[in-house]
Amino acid sequence: MASAVRRSARYLAAEHPGGAVEVRIPPYVAVQCIEGLTHKRGTPPNVVETDPRTWLRLVTGAMDWSAAVAGAQVSTSGSRADLSGLLPLPL
Repeated sequence: MASAVRRSARYLAAEHPGGAVEVRIPPYVAVQCIEGLTHKRGTPPNVVETDPRTWLRLVTGAMDWSAAVAGAQVSTSGSRADLSGLLPLPL
């Protein structure tokens, strides 16, 4: 599971480079992605956080982004923390 989470998060960051959004999937990985203002220190203004199982369901299309957010399986903060247009990943 750890490898799949890390690879998929890093793929997202490589396909959508930038530092406007931090995606956190503890305890495995955190990546910054999406063009825009780059964050350097402290808590970023745009954060997406979820557990590994939910992340894998999102990136494979087994779970819908809006359902995950509505069900509190994904925590988001900031105006840019919407990954609905980027998930599922074309893996």
